Amino acid sequence: MAIPNDFSIFNSTSYLTTEIYLNASLAPSDPPCADWTPVPMTTVIPAIYSVICVLGTIANALAVCVLAHASALRRTVANTFMLNLCVSDLLFLLSLPLWAVYYSRGYSWPFGRLACKICGALHNLNLYASIFFITAMSIDRYLAIVHPLRSQSARDPTRARLTCILVWFLACACSAPTLALRDTRYLSGLDVEACVISYPDHTWYLTLVWMKIALGFLLPLLVISCCYCAIGRHLLADTGLVRMRNCHTPPSMPSFKSLESQESCSKPERPPTPCVSPSSSGVRALEGRGLERVLWTVAAVVLAFFLCWFPFHCVTFMDVLNSQGKLDGCWVYWSIHNLTPLTLCLGFSNSAINPVLYCFIGNHFRGRLGGLCKGLCACLKARGEDHSQKRGSFSTRLSSFSRKLSDLKDLAIVEPTGPA
Repeated sequence: MAIPNDFSIFNSTSYLTTEIYLNASLAPSDPPCADWTPVPMTTVIPAIYSVICVLGTIANALAVCVLAHASALRRTVANTFMLNLCVSDLLFLLSLPLWAVYYSRGYSWPFGRLACKICGALHNLNLYASIFFITAMSIDRYLAIVHPLRSQSARDPTRARLTCILVWFLACACSAPTLALRDTRYLSGLDVEACVISYPDHTWYLTLVWMKIALGFLLPLLVISCCYCAIGRHLLADTGLVRMRNCHTPPSMPSFKSLESQESCSKPERPPTPCVSPSSSGVRALEGRGLERVLWTVAAVVLAFFLCWFPFHCVTFMDVLNSQGKLDGCWVYWSIHNLTPLTLCLGFSNSAINPVLYCFIGNHFRGRLGGLCKGLCACLKARGEDHSQKRGSFSTRLSSFSRKLSDLKDLAIVEPTGPA
């Protein structure tokens, strides 16, 4: 099938943005925009991919090791979602070196047709799966904090595993069209065999792009924002209610203890005391620095998701408008061909940020990671000591054998003395 000579065939959302830049050499009718300096993709993109791959692989591999070696009591719903999210990110990050080579070779794909399809599938699979798992984790956190009692039956590890299976199935279903359309194509303009996606017509292009924008960004962003806004409002409301209870004087005859508590809340020279009722013990743990940490984590999750993927989807939307002739100009041409690879790199960085936000910030995870490292070091140290003991024992036996052999030689050399 011949490749149409338009920008829709080289949509970056399906093949890592390389082909948008490639199509510039295939469409001589497009404005040259010589005054706009292009970004050197063959050097910048491989360097960024390499950094993301190294940092993301280390972070996700550590997270997978800790979560996979957790005890049965530690395998909660959140840990189940986090483990699957790290596996999804790790699978995609392992394909980044191939794409880095692809860019460094001037957009020439040397790995064959099967590798082209597999790497493209991992890209699209991760794009959907990671966002779906983040959304599932946001809903779980909303249920755990806002509705802790009513959600106990729903927040079951077995149901979490079934949800993970459903997420993988939906991600595979959303990635199936691009997997079928992706293939290697010879581009005569650059004399290379590129890994591209060939849309049958413009309708296919628009359908898949809008599906990616809606299911891969807008809908998850709406759900995540609603969940974390409800969490923040719930925590702030409960904390304010507890403070009002702490400083509230009962209308009946007050006791000395209640008056002292009221004074401690009103006098500025005294440090504030918690004086929390037993019914608010769940909120007491979230007061002060604990509440601040939860709110900052919530804000970091939403901001990381938005900042990593919003620029990429904005440029993708610009590409849609450009393909329909509604947006034109050198700045549009330059933005689509140069900013799309860079914004996609920013989106890929979310795979390296996820384990930091969800795992390494938590004290329990850091404690388990430290325990795992200590156990590994102790195991290596024990093996080293055992090896040194074996070497020492062997050296001792060898030395004893050498001494015995020397004594035998001495006995054989010395002649016995008889009577005169």
